[in-house]
Parts: sequence; C-alpha cells; structure tokens
Amino acid sequence: MTTAKFQLEPLSCPSCIRKIETTLTKMDGVKEVSVLFNSSKVKVTYDQEQASSDQLKETIEKLGYPVLS
Repeated sequence: MTTAKFQLEPLSCPSCIRKIETTLTKMDGVKEVSVLFNSSKVKVTYDQEQASSDQLKETIEKLGYPVLS
C-alpha cells in the first residue's frame, strides 16, 4: 500500500467531499480516501499495482476539481 496526497483549489461545498470520496473509492486498488474540506486536501491509500498517483489525479480533475502542483 502507498499513500498519495493532493492539494486542490478551495472546495466550495461539503458535497464536493462526498463526490470525490465516492468516485475514488470505486477505483480498483483504492483502500481509503480522506478529503479535508477546510484545507482542500485529499489523501488516498491505494495498491500501487492496481492504481497510480497519476490515475488518481486525473480522476479528481475529471470531476472538476483542479489539483495544484
């Protein structure tokens, strides 16, 4: 297992958290997702043989939440 952390642009509402968590949790290899509303940070624990940090980032961005570098 490995952990990836992403800094997002400020989230506008708590339902954004649910959308990100629900979508990432459905991905193969993802074991745990935590999104902090106040700091707009996402922490994902996943199996690196089934998913990659780039895939996670792309999924978050496809939902409409830009990941900051």
